[in-house]
Amino acid sequence: MLTVVRPYLSRSLNVAANEPVSPRLIGLILIGLLVSSWITETIGIHALFGAFLMGVAVPDHGQVKEKIGARVHDVTTIILLPLFFAFTGLRTELGLINDAESWLICGLVLFVAMAGKLGGATIAARFTGHGWRDSLTVGALMNTRGLVELIVLNVGYDLGILSPKIFTIMVIMALVTTMTTGPLLRLLKPAAGRLFPVVARR
Repeated sequence: MLTVVRPYLSRSLNVAANEPVSPRLIGLILIGLLVSSWITETIGIHALFGAFLMGVAVPDHGQVKEKIGARVHDVTTIILLPLFFAFTGLRTELGLINDAESWLICGLVLFVAMAGKLGGATIAARFTGHGWRDSLTVGALMNTRGLVELIVLNVGYDLGILSPKIFTIMVIMALVTTMTTGPLLRLLKPAAGRLFPVVARR
C-alpha cells in the first residue's frame, strides 16, 4: 500500500485545489478500499485495517482527502453508520445477562471503566492545576467510548476473543459511559463553556 499504491496514486491524482473530484477518481478510491479490505480479511487481519491503510495511502494533492470525505460523508453518516450500530445491536444478546451474578459482573465492569477513565483523567487534570469542575469536565469527555469502542469489540468478537456474554457486557459499558457524557457536561456546563465552547453549545 505504501510502496506501490501510494506512489501510483501520487502520479494519478492531479487535482487542482479548486477542481472538484471526478466520479472516476471516487470510483478508483472505493475500489481500492474494497480490495484492500478484502486482502487484509483474507490474510487473517480484520478488514478494518485494510480500509485504514487505503486511507493512509491516498496522498493529499489538491486537498483530495477533504474532497473525497465531503463526497462520502452523507452516505457514511446516514446509511453506513446506522447499519453498523444495528449490526452491533443484533449481536448484543441481553438475554445472556439473566442472573444476579451476571449483572454484578456488568456493574463491576462499568465501575472499573468509569473509575479508570473518568476518575483517572479527573485526577490527572486536578494534579496539573485545574479546578474540580474543569477536571471533572475533562474526565467526562475522556470517559466517552463511542464508535471506536464498538469497532474494537466487534473485531474481538469476530476473532473469537470475546464470548457473546462478555461482548454484551462490554457493549452495555460502552453505551452507558457514552450516554452519561451529555448529562455530565450539562451538569458541569460552566466549566464546559470555558474549556469547550463548541461542546457546550451543542
